[in-house]
Amino acid sequence: MHRRRRTALLLSAAIMAAPLLTACGNDTHPGAAAVVGGQRITVAQLESRVNEVRAAQRAAVTDDAQYAQAVAQTGSLARDTLHGMVLDKVLHRAAEDAGITVSRREVQEMRAGLEQQAGGAQGLETAWLQQYGIPPQRLDENLRLQLEAQKLATELGTNTSQPAFWNALSKASKALDVDLNPRYGNWDAQKVARVDAKTPWVREISTAGTQQTT
Repeated sequence: MHRRRRTALLLSAAIMAAPLLTACGNDTHPGAAAVVGGQRITVAQLESRVNEVRAAQRAAVTDDAQYAQAVAQTGSLARDTLHGMVLDKVLHRAAEDAGITVSRREVQEMRAGLEQQAGGAQGLETAWLQQYGIPPQRLDENLRLQLEAQKLATELGTNTSQPAFWNALSKASKALDVDLNPRYGNWDAQKVARVDAKTPWVREISTAGTQQTT
């Protein structure tokens, strides 16, 4: 269970609270939060995913103060959700390149085992929401990705924490030519991760302001 939780944490969008989502500022891909393999992840799609997590959190917490605390503790939901959406596509491409497939039956068997450990379907859904930011309607989709990751690692003779696994994802990431809307940062294909965009002009303005006041 520990390995599965670790994999879910690595390969899924984490829970963190969203800044306001507005129209895309990327002139090359208007309306896109990211472009992966020539296919757009739109701002609207990202916003929908964020809303799914928020709705699930709201349903799980009836107390307004507790919900507000949950939101306050999750400060980058939009960026982290986008990271997860891109990473899912990268993992799926790496699995496809390795000839790996996952059947619906395998997903159901994995879910049944996890539900037994979690004390039932609701327990599993609550755990995945709280720990990994996966709303109930995305659980099967996420488990399919976990199985793809496990099979890919096995095919490579390694595990999901070793360089060989991440090198395969890096290769897939480069092939997909991931392009993020700058408002959400940049995509580092080597690290297979979203990174914050560098904004040197912020420091320049701060330095200028300091010089004027001294």
